Amino acid sequence: MKRFPLFLLLMLPFLSFSPYGKEKGWVSLFDGKTLDGWKAGANAETFTVEDGAIKVNGKVSHLFYVGSVANHDFKNFEFKAELMTLPGSNSGIYFHTAYQESSWPKKGYEVQVNNSHSDWRRTGGLYAVQDNREPPAKDNEWFAVHIRVKDKRVTVKVNDKLVTDYTEPGDVQREENMKGRILSSGTFALQGHDPGSTVFYRKVMVRVL
Repeated sequence: MKRFPLFLLLMLPFLSFSPYGKEKGWVSLFDGKTLDGWKAGANAETFTVEDGAIKVNGKVSHLFYVGSVANHDFKNFEFKAELMTLPGSNSGIYFHTAYQESSWPKKGYEVQVNNSHSDWRRTGGLYAVQDNREPPAKDNEWFAVHIRVKDKRVTVKVNDKLVTDYTEPGDVQREENMKGRILSSGTFALQGHDPGSTVFYRKVMVRVL
């Protein structure tokens, strides 16, 4: 029988196995101090850094990742972050999108972030494609969002619970105002929805598949 050194057994209760540790292939997109590698167009003041997190509060704006990781062009990937919403807040995480100076991004999908806003679409759903009606997390508490895109399949987990499992059909048809909501490739964007919404993002990471 193999024996483990006594000091390792004594240390086990203190070891951390956080999913945000140095796992193989995961790369940070946010340094916790600045918005280096990110770009917002109109109303850029909506995004600031506070206590190691991206604070989102202000007029409609979107913060796009434009950094060097994968030349900010992701197709198959895993994305994860920790979030906290204040009561009545709305935001979103876009993927397969592209920089836009203003308005709502026309390209890519949006993973909804909303636990108590008046919009009935809740956190973890694919906005207006496969919506979620039940909040999987609480306001004023940090929670984890994990997005995985592989070919035509998208999964979204919140606190390790599967919320969305969507496979895009080969003959997908979208309404005129959603023509760009198809799987392709692109970057990520965080949404500033309205002045009454405050959402925090930290430990923003990606793994290319």
